[in-house]
Amino acid sequence: MSAITITHRSGRSTAPGRLRLTRRGRVVFFGVPGMLLVAVLLSLAGFLNSPAKAADSAAELQPTSSASVTVQVGQSLWGIAGIAAPSRDPRDVVAEIIQLNNLQDGHIVPGQQLFIPAT
Repeated sequence: MSAITITHRSGRSTAPGRLRLTRRGRVVFFGVPGMLLVAVLLSLAGFLNSPAKAADSAAELQPTSSASVTVQVGQSLWGIAGIAAPSRDPRDVVAEIIQLNNLQDGHIVPGQQLFIPAT
């Protein structure tokens, strides 16, 4: 590789100098990453300082009252939900039954014990 030389009008040749950043270049080079770092730090501080809040008081943390039923041959979650809470929307009751029993899908078998929300 050969070195680059710069020749002036006077005929002198000099080696290239250091790279100098303009004011705009310094802002971009240092300012943008600095702003991103501050944004990340503020986000982390917000996540770490805001606790998860389930309820305002202990009275609101009452467990769901439930009853236990045994699944009979031919029964479905939809049918059980209709019997358990006929005045409510069956979709909501089915969702509660799935959540109470930690079911992965809506598959139930005869003889299985299920917790249903008590009315």
